[in-house]
Amino acid sequence: MAERLHHALGLARSFAIYYGQPWRSRSLSRLYRPFVQPGDLVFDAGAHVGNHTRCFARLGARVVAIEPQADLASWLRFQFRNEPGVTVLDCALAAEPGKARLYASPRTPTVTTLSPEWIDEVRRADGFARVRWQEAAEVPTTTLDALIARYGLPRFCKIDVEGFEAETLRGLSQRLPALSFEFVPAAHEVAIEALRLLERLAAYRYNLSLGESHRLLWPEWRDADAVSGWLGAGEARGRSGDVYARFDVGEPR
Repeated sequence: MAERLHHALGLARSFAIYYGQPWRSRSLSRLYRPFVQPGDLVFDAGAHVGNHTRCFARLGARVVAIEPQADLASWLRFQFRNEPGVTVLDCALAAEPGKARLYASPRTPTVTTLSPEWIDEVRRADGFARVRWQEAAEVPTTTLDALIARYGLPRFCKIDVEGFEAETLRGLSQRLPALSFEFVPAAHEVAIEALRLLERLAAYRYNLSLGESHRLLWPEWRDADAVSGWLGAGEARGRSGDVYARFDVGEPR
């Protein structure tokens, strides 16, 4: 009973964060508009409660939303039941197709993860001191390459998978025009490894967005060494965020 209550409160918290502040959807649209145009295909890996999927759909994109938490995947299907341009997959992304253990956090479902190593890293940080995880059921996994073979090459891919970003990118063997992936300062090595994997595919240019600012940090796009150095030097000062990557050296479009 207590576990179900904690889970319900955790979901309510997520909805309040991502839907309770309408101005956030406007700033999110401004952030993504240079990357996503009507008719584009977008992958939303770690769709959670669907605020990013909603944003992509409103920009006119076709969206494949990937979410391994069964109750959230059900919610996404209900939310987008009248939008044929949105496809919801209840699975996770990994280096290989198969199955993986999902470690759920009922009180804070935003940090549910497939990576026990990531849990060991971040639980030492002050911001995660009260977070608790428990092992959930196995979930199916697929790869970015498999999704591309099935749906096509996405114009943009958002990866927010709580410490499984590098494993997700190990399942990608071709460059994407643009993508983003989350970083957490307490486990910044995961983001640095993700950068290394991307650089094997193409010479990307990078930028950052901190927290929920929905703004790019730098006026100019930088190379992988600059981002790795910034992360390694602790410039995030405890704030998580997202690394944005684009292949072309000019404007995103």
